[in-house]
Amino acid sequence: MRYVAATLERSGGNRRERRRIRAGAGAAALASIALALVLAACGESASSESNEAGGVYPVKVVKAEFPARQRLGESSLMRIGVRNTGRKALPSLTINVSIGGRQGEDSALPFGYRDPEPGLAQPDRPVWVLSSGYPKVAGSSARGPIEPALKKTFDFGPLKSGATTEAIWKLSAVKAGRYSVLDEIGAGLSGAGKAQTAAGSEAGGSFTARIGTTPPNTEVTDSGEVVEMPSKGGKGKR
Repeated sequence: MRYVAATLERSGGNRRERRRIRAGAGAAALASIALALVLAACGESASSESNEAGGVYPVKVVKAEFPARQRLGESSLMRIGVRNTGRKALPSLTINVSIGGRQGEDSALPFGYRDPEPGLAQPDRPVWVLSSGYPKVAGSSARGPIEPALKKTFDFGPLKSGATTEAIWKLSAVKAGRYSVLDEIGAGLSGAGKAQTAAGSEAGGSFTARIGTTPPNTEVTDSGEVVEMPSKGGKGKR
């Protein structure tokens, strides 16, 4: 399956990157569960992660959009819609996001990279900055929940059989270049459940976006508000 303009590459390289990302997320999840067990031993309630049901959950990505051409300072929306095509509810729809490549994999930021220069006080640098109030679910004004222990994993809650959740991120480009953004669809934070396509493959994919140095076009409305004009790059789709 391929994206239009922003392509979902099913090459071995991307599969390897996504496996490394998933392994990192799984390790963080195990750490989070271990912490929950420690808290439970101290009298606190254990995390709901330990109660998540295992098994395979069939899903389908019904929407995936992110502009293939962007500009520094320009804000863009990344949309990923996931439908539960199985007969049972997903314990929790999660989407793990990371910039492709070793530097993106090593970064703690979902839309950032790890600067390899030694001695930096803050080696994690953003490629895109996530706007306040995002991510959110389409049709809702509330911000989608974020799992603090897993900075790259966004948790959008349970998903009933036959239901669809469309997640939206509003991102501002701050570093020029060509990047891939990998997304991994999950069925819970613990890793006990697996989200798969009808063909039995991993659920998720990647976008490719090029950020140019030309500043965005703006105009002043009749009310005096400065707004961005739509980019000619169009929407990248899977």
